[in-house]
Amino acid sequence: MMNANLQKAIDTLRIDDVYLRNSVAQCVNGFDPKYDQELENLVTQTKHGVKQAQLVQIDETQWLVRVYIELGARLVDPRVTDEIESVRALIEAEYVAEYTVVEELEQACIDEFALKNASYHVWPYWREFLMSQCGRMHLPRLVLPTMQLAQNRHKNVAAGID
Repeated sequence: MMNANLQKAIDTLRIDDVYLRNSVAQCVNGFDPKYDQELENLVTQTKHGVKQAQLVQIDETQWLVRVYIELGARLVDPRVTDEIESVRALIEAEYVAEYTVVEELEQACIDEFALKNASYHVWPYWREFLMSQCGRMHLPRLVLPTMQLAQNRHKNVAAGID
């Protein structure tokens, strides 16, 4: 749902860059995906969270908003009761989405934008990274769905806009 803080941030922020800050990709607990006979028993778990959003002054006239987003996927064996021992492989990454600020913006607007919009800019990079890491590691392909913005079609049709 759109609110005034989110709309102000959308009107004020311009995407400038998306980049990988750090990552980890590993097979654990003796797992060898290339030769494992029970891959079909593994379950995929994912994580996605906004870690931090900050306003940063670059120089006397330029400000940036940086949004740090943590993403991850892991393959676990649901037959193993200990959570740590059940993990067979994991791929995690932290991305930064940077936005130029075209006018003064309150922290509440930045926070709203970070939670509700920034992930849309990072998601394609994460999808590609995850799929390529799976291939490199001989893991099953983990294909994430594309993120899509909410559709306002019903409202538009009711208003006579198509």
